[in-house]
Amino acid sequence: MPNHSEHAELAALRRQYQLILNAVGEGVYGLDLEGNVTFVNPAAAAMIDWDMKELIGQSMHRVLHHSHLDGTHYHKESCPIYAALHDGSTHRVTSEVFWRKDGTNFPVEYISTPLRDEQKQVIGAVVTFRDITQRKWAEAVLQQTNEDLEEKVRSRAAELYTANEHLRELSALKSRFVSMVCHEFRNPLNNIALSVSSLGRYDEKMSQRQKQEYLSGIATNVERMTHMIDDILVLGKLEAKRLALSPQPVDLVEFCRQLLQETQPHQRQLKFIGRFKSLVAEIDQTLLRSILGNILSNSIRYSPVGSSVRLSLCQRKHHAIFQIKDQGLGILPEDYPHLFEPFHRGKNVSNIPGTGLGLSIVKQFVALQQGEIKVESEPGVGTTFKVRLPLSPRG
Repeated sequence: MPNHSEHAELAALRRQYQLILNAVGEGVYGLDLEGNVTFVNPAAAAMIDWDMKELIGQSMHRVLHHSHLDGTHYHKESCPIYAALHDGSTHRVTSEVFWRKDGTNFPVEYISTPLRDEQKQVIGAVVTFRDITQRKWAEAVLQQTNEDLEEKVRSRAAELYTANEHLRELSALKSRFVSMVCHEFRNPLNNIALSVSSLGRYDEKMSQRQKQEYLSGIATNVERMTHMIDDILVLGKLEAKRLALSPQPVDLVEFCRQLLQETQPHQRQLKFIGRFKSLVAEIDQTLLRSILGNILSNSIRYSPVGSSVRLSLCQRKHHAIFQIKDQGLGILPEDYPHLFEPFHRGKNVSNIPGTGLGLSIVKQFVALQQGEIKVESEPGVGTTFKVRLPLSPRG
């Protein structure tokens, strides 16, 4: 029989599980073998506009998956979510709808993963889903853009070559986007689902250290997805020209020192070099943090353990010059022309995780502040980024 200490430890661990489920932005719910709800996180309840307590014990198919998009009845026997309960396989669906309490629907992408007990018997399923309304909207915009470009090609023969080039670029960008989203989002979601499933099945057999490792992995994957979503939203605002500058006085020396303290070097040495005790600029602090933070993150990610990354600051005329130098992989010559394109990643980065969005955002943030960015690199030796920003906004 578990003693009082073990009961307390189990209760604390369950609270941690609940906190994690509450923090995840995607909808997550569990089913028993009858398809009734055993647990649900706040994000799932909010997306379908139900109270969490009302959902426990209900048939989730009847609540949110009862009909197809055209309103026809969705038979439970043909539902991929329930298939996981019967065939013991993971089912991933990218083109269905879930229904809210008020009768409206929204497009979703979901994964139904079977839960097994210690004897490997299926005892339920975990479903993770995401509202993909924005992605569908983006696809519609891309489709409309393609149609508009095709019409221009037909009506303006003289610009045929240029229009075709634009189409190819748009198609390549769309392919890179879809590939990045499918890979970079699916992996952490699968890792989270697997970790939650393992903790649920084997929590009594695991040591506290093993449990903490699972929880740490879940938190890392959640943070990774959050950063990716933030980057995509920022790119959308930049493309729509809806991002406004908010310059305020900032001590750049103190800002750089604080940024290095906040940065996790992962066994790399971070150094700040500057001859000023203080250098005040009227600048957008959020954009500056994103510019330097993205470059520092890349320098750390692509540098070997034990190497150093240096951030230096100097002033030339009415500009601040930031220089970030690493001892990492370097940039191949063939990657230079595409370095600041969204979703582009260097051919020598191997399996190091990344979306290829960071430098695209950096380039546009620098341009938005009427600055300049330059890169010098040698493969196998390291890379130096130089960012030149005005100390005050130009009229």
